[in-house]
Amino acid sequence: MKKNIVIGVLALAIAVSCAHEPDPADRLVENYALVTIPAPDLTGITDNGKEVLRLYRQAADEVDKIYWQQSYAGGESLLDELTCPSEKLYAQINYGPWDRIDGKPFLKGYPDKPAGACFYPADMTQEEFDALDDPDKLSPYTLIVREGDALKTVWYHDAYAESIDKIEGYLSRAADVTIKQSVRNYLLKMIDGLKTDDYYESYKAWLEMEDSKMDLVIGPIEALDDALYGTKASYGSYVLLKNLKRTDELNALSARMPEFQQMLPGDPANHDFVPGSRSDIFSCNVLYCSGYTNAGYKVIGINFPYDAKVQQELGTRTIIFDNIIREKFDRTVYPVGKLLLEDVEQPHVDASAFYWIIVFREIAKGLGVKETVNGKGTVAEALGSEALVMEKAKSNVLGTWLCAQEAEAYHISAIFRKQEVLATFVANTIRSARFGAADPTGVANILVYNYLLQNKAIIWNASGRYSIDYDKTWSALESLGAEILRIQAHGDTDAAKACIDKYGIAGLESQSDKRVLERAGVPVDIRFNLCDNSKK
Repeated sequence: MKKNIVIGVLALAIAVSCAHEPDPADRLVENYALVTIPAPDLTGITDNGKEVLRLYRQAADEVDKIYWQQSYAGGESLLDELTCPSEKLYAQINYGPWDRIDGKPFLKGYPDKPAGACFYPADMTQEEFDALDDPDKLSPYTLIVREGDALKTVWYHDAYAESIDKIEGYLSRAADVTIKQSVRNYLLKMIDGLKTDDYYESYKAWLEMEDSKMDLVIGPIEALDDALYGTKASYGSYVLLKNLKRTDELNALSARMPEFQQMLPGDPANHDFVPGSRSDIFSCNVLYCSGYTNAGYKVIGINFPYDAKVQQELGTRTIIFDNIIREKFDRTVYPVGKLLLEDVEQPHVDASAFYWIIVFREIAKGLGVKETVNGKGTVAEALGSEALVMEKAKSNVLGTWLCAQEAEAYHISAIFRKQEVLATFVANTIRSARFGAADPTGVANILVYNYLLQNKAIIWNASGRYSIDYDKTWSALESLGAEILRIQAHGDTDAAKACIDKYGIAGLESQSDKRVLERAGVPVDIRFNLCDNSKK
């Protein structure tokens, strides 16, 4: 009996010991706070509408399968190979074995992430790409693959035909079910776009779809995964439900897009693009997301489409994700302000200011220029792989700059002032610098942070906390915004590279912040546990 007791005690001790030795991936998962985003109240949505939502979600699940193929050569098979639950979960968060915070593999035995993801052969050389005589090689919607010893292009609709056929089926059934003609028109145009990789008509139809309470953004929509040339688009999707009352409030801003364009700093010739008159702003709650939009850290608003021709003819749609903004502020922005700002600055970190900073950040994406002023083509073509960093930094800086001006002029219904805008922006910038330099969004965040630091707009004190010089912060936003507009307008690649080289590398201060926040258990970002109320 005594022997059995001893064996039992030893077994318990071993179990307790193992319980205190968590897998390293457990800590990585903790970087992303689990947020349950229940579907909002669907009162007033017809049974037809709920069926449309269900079909949207099924289409989004197929998008997820495509994105796995774009992100990791083995696709979702990686998950079947992993036995450790935390490693499997972190692979799901990152859509592969590479951590999106630092770009490095978190699983043993994997090389660094290919700069071109799965859009190009991993062993392709610059000389081979240059020698490929095919105008489609620069399309956002083609893969570059090997055929024997040669390279060739393959259109997305051919490469991902099986999943696209299923998406088309779901959207076709949704088009049959919906009672909204504008929704039906959009879905049919999107089906055509998926079949041909020509999305011009679907973008137009999407902007014309103004009377639906539900929204669907789907397809190849972001080029941030292409670190080689910044052109290949990743598949993603959002299923959204509109907040009608707040949308009416925000849409009052859309008529002022030309005015905002005129307000931008620097030489007016660097921002003479006239946004289309159809630009609008929606306030939405996210019901579901998949693919690129669900990978790593989550965005809290979008400005779409990116097609320059559509932007000029019709404009853009800005969509603000209300439920995600609330969660981000509560779980990441506010805690960073409490830990890393001096006591005198902390009361100025404000939830309403954060919301409106995001609104104007998304508006700023539609401002500036889309074509260079000196015949170098589009800004994206002229700046190449630097284009996305410049665009992300531009929208962050100029969105805040515009928001502060509007607050000072009492043009915003919420009660906050310029100081709240700037303090909240600083807290969010410090937070966002934690994203690392693994993609253009991360580099842009670090660039803005370092610009503020080097211009003494923010001062990192011996306490490990920051004080803010509000006048210098305002001036820094203005000067950096004007310089980015100049770089974009002139397609000045050398200046873009010099700016990124100077400001786009995380320094000691940012690394110290990261350690403080990790010890305090402040997550880098959030991950979603999205409920499905489409059947309720």
